[in-house]
Amino acid sequence: MKLQGKVAVITGGARGIGLAIGARYVAEGATVFLADRDVEEAVKAAAALGPQAQGIALDVTDAASIEAMVKAVITQVGGIDILVNNAAVFDMGPVLEVTEKSIDFLFAVNVKGLFLCLQAVARQMVAQGRGGKIINMASQAGRRGEALVSIYCATKAAVISLTQSAGLDLIKHRINVNGIAPGVVDTPMWDEVDALFARYENRPLGEKKRLVGEAVPYGRMGSPEDHTGAAVFLASADADYVVAQTLNVDGGNWMS
Repeated sequence: MKLQGKVAVITGGARGIGLAIGARYVAEGATVFLADRDVEEAVKAAAALGPQAQGIALDVTDAASIEAMVKAVITQVGGIDILVNNAAVFDMGPVLEVTEKSIDFLFAVNVKGLFLCLQAVARQMVAQGRGGKIINMASQAGRRGEALVSIYCATKAAVISLTQSAGLDLIKHRINVNGIAPGVVDTPMWDEVDALFARYENRPLGEKKRLVGEAVPYGRMGSPEDHTGAAVFLASADADYVVAQTLNVDGGNWMS
């Protein structure tokens, strides 16, 4: 098992990609904290994974909540070895209709919240003196612009940039910061995305989801489980010499 004895915190861990990574980390021997603002769902999800998993409250838009989460984990298990910055939100609309409220919300969660979690956990890792692994969940949307998805794309481009900068800064402490850029992933969030595309592109419900899945070179949308191998690799000793990279896990949608 590649993560035997490690402690991992996964933000937005109650469902989707975060939960799939949590399940794989447990299978690889890690103790896992599923951190989510829906703490009841996180606790329920953790219970299904077994005694190596726990649900814990976290609102990434609240610095005090982040600090409380870190302290709670340290109190329970003494340290943090792995952070998966997975919590994120989505919105979209034509550039002329994007609201300040939407801009503030997406950046508060996807960029500021991600950075504050990274910072708080990295400080703990430095204090521990044994290094660590931080994985930021980006997106193919951070690799290119999309007409109806301007702000979300901008937030995920910022995630890729922060991964590079933090990776270069923290590797002197033997903290590897890397990222994963999923493509289109079949999660409950994509049903919401599909509904928004139906509204703005005048499509029937389900059509956009079908079309984007068919357009993936692999032949289908990704599943949450498709991302767990990369997440294990980047969290393990196998990735000790991988620094400030964002790995595309998207079925061939983007080449870089």
